[in-house]
Amino acid sequence: MKRNKFIQATSLGLLGVLLPVQYMGKTEVILGHNNKRYKINTRWSQADAARYPVNNCHEMVQDKKGRILLLTDETRNNVLIYDKNGKILDSWGSEYPGAHGFTLFHENGEDMLFICDNNRHQVIKTTIDGRVLMTLDYPKEAGIYTKAEEYVPTETAIAPNGDIYVADGYGKDYVIQYNHKGEYIRHFGGKGDTPAHLSNAHGICVDLRDKTNPCLMVTSRVQNAFKRYDLAGKYLETIDLKGAWVCRPVIKGEYLYAAVLQSNNSTGAQSGFVTILDKNNKVVSNLAGSTPQYQGNQIEEMYQTIKAFQYPHDVLIDDEECMYVAQWNSGKTYPIKLEPVV
Repeated sequence: MKRNKFIQATSLGLLGVLLPVQYMGKTEVILGHNNKRYKINTRWSQADAARYPVNNCHEMVQDKKGRILLLTDETRNNVLIYDKNGKILDSWGSEYPGAHGFTLFHENGEDMLFICDNNRHQVIKTTIDGRVLMTLDYPKEAGIYTKAEEYVPTETAIAPNGDIYVADGYGKDYVIQYNHKGEYIRHFGGKGDTPAHLSNAHGICVDLRDKTNPCLMVTSRVQNAFKRYDLAGKYLETIDLKGAWVCRPVIKGEYLYAAVLQSNNSTGAQSGFVTILDKNNKVVSNLAGSTPQYQGNQIEEMYQTIKAFQYPHDVLIDDEECMYVAQWNSGKTYPIKLEPVV
């Protein structure tokens, strides 16, 4: 067997290999398992680093025009706007030094953005071109914070009725619920020892896959888990993802996708991958990660097997089912695109 063919074959196996990014840019490498397999494109972004620099590439969304928006904490251009071929179309933003969470919501037919800024301790609602519409400061009325610095929001999720849920993932691990006007409703989660508590509530989304029972999916990253709550904050269950430091859950169709910042057995060593769960919240594929295996209802420990990523921080699934991976602390690299293998 030729060397290239051998590497491609073993990259799909249980043993895995370590492939440098430069190699992946020259050779077709297939990542993933079952019906969720992708070929990787490390050269998707055509951005000129001198004109459109990035620092940490935190999160990505797609607007109704089909454009891909990237949020970075580089204040020379907090938001980069791409077409799907990786060409830069526009950029904006210089006031978000702690840009982290990036959520898109359709409101009265228009795209709205919610930005969580770690440094500013705020959530900012903007139009698609960056005009500020609302700013949420730390929730004094909740009675759980004594100063803004205790509140470090990392993600938002917007319910169909416009309610805003903010995950305080780098602060006290509460989820704060507001109405569409930004008026405080309640809080839940927080640090603690019961299943309803959270540890590094890094991400959150509204899960509408079961139309009769909408719920919230919240990251508890240090616990390698997602936790489900109803829309009033009642704890429902824990989805164990043993070994995976999952970032925010991203739902497209019947599947849940998540960047895994690092493997639990290799922290601080650029050991990330991407995991995909089906409608029953069972892992069906790990991109650059171990083959999903269950003992009964318990997932066996997952880990990186191919060094395709460093520290994946978010995924976007576009309208053609292509995936984009944004990375944190990864040498100011631009997002990677992955195309599904049919």
